[in-house]
Amino acid sequence: MKSVAEICSDLIRFDTTNPGSGERPAAEYVATLLSEAGLEPEVFESAPRRTTVVARLEGDSPDALLIHGHLDVVPAEPAEWRTHPFSGEIDDGCVHGRGAVDMKGSCAMTLATVLGLRARGVRPKRDVVLAFLADEEATGDYGSRHAVTAHRELFDGVTQAISESGGFSVVSGEHRVYPVAVGERGTAWMKLTAHGVAGHGSRPAVDNPVATLAHALSRVAAHPWPVRLTPSVAALLRSLSEITGTPIDLDRLDEEAARLGALGHLFQSQIRNSANPTMLRAGYKVNVVPSTAEAHVDGRYLPGLREEFLETIDELLGPKIVREFVNLEDAPAAPYPSAFFDELAGSLVAEDPLARPVPYVMSGGTDAKSFAGIGIEGYGFAPLMLRPDLDYFGMFHGKDERVPVEGLEFGTRVLTRLLT
Repeated sequence: MKSVAEICSDLIRFDTTNPGSGERPAAEYVATLLSEAGLEPEVFESAPRRTTVVARLEGDSPDALLIHGHLDVVPAEPAEWRTHPFSGEIDDGCVHGRGAVDMKGSCAMTLATVLGLRARGVRPKRDVVLAFLADEEATGDYGSRHAVTAHRELFDGVTQAISESGGFSVVSGEHRVYPVAVGERGTAWMKLTAHGVAGHGSRPAVDNPVATLAHALSRVAAHPWPVRLTPSVAALLRSLSEITGTPIDLDRLDEEAARLGALGHLFQSQIRNSANPTMLRAGYKVNVVPSTAEAHVDGRYLPGLREEFLETIDELLGPKIVREFVNLEDAPAAPYPSAFFDELAGSLVAEDPLARPVPYVMSGGTDAKSFAGIGIEGYGFAPLMLRPDLDYFGMFHGKDERVPVEGLEFGTRVLTRLLT
């Protein structure tokens, strides 16, 4: 049986860059492993080569747990990396390559866990549905959204789910803090358009859409979004204060995030809504005032604050800007505190006595949003014990992405405990 590091390396060697040529080769590899273990994977495509794999491992209870991961990755420029991003090289105790952290390493842990259970003839305590999805790094239209609409029956009986962006270690003194995601911010990707009057660039502009849009974007970028503490983030702050032995000043949270270093990253982006201009397009010649100008803004809002966010955006943009959504997704929130959170925490502590699991809200978004739409409670839990010198957040979509072999082995043991 392949080791978890070998599976991770194999997955990385499939170039599943999104946008690119699709996930099919990686999906076929996953389906082969599952078939060899005696499962009956469903392989389907939403478009040519946009491939997803779903399988069910029967357990003692039909109350099913979904473990989902995505097979696509963001682009990587080989010239900027020390090793080729699709080499899957195992060196210096790490598996190197695009997707090692986000999230082929997690997919490898899931596969290694299931293959190990099957090899030993161990039956999980509940049904486990496995989903290896396309297109998470875009909108999920070709992956999770397609899966829950065209293949809804594959998720019958699923009540809870685990996936990426939680369960990793952050070192704080003698403790290792493990944030377990109980929610994530909602997504509001917006296309903004300003219309005006075209004319010669040497003459006074009657109604210059470039200037109109630039002023609106400046207001959005400069807006001081107020702090909004959701119950889960407030619980995180209480936990961090207890762990560090120092009070956290709720009136100076930006300064506190800087003071706490890596622990501060767990709430720095999760205490307020945000909107960042990311793309601009206008004009076709330097001496021509165009009739339109366009921009894109990445908006994120906390659970329960969608209407407040959109009202603020519209006030900042003003009446001359047309706003359209490229992608609008709700901010899912799973129950906390809950018995299932305690199960997740217990599986971590059983493998790492120094573990201090804490609730956490993701600043970005995952496929959990799609599954929340069909009533599945999603938690971010892809357990990894990391070396203190590895910047987990920095490796997401960054260069020289890598994951420790020992971390993958740790995560496989934790998942095995959780399932059995």
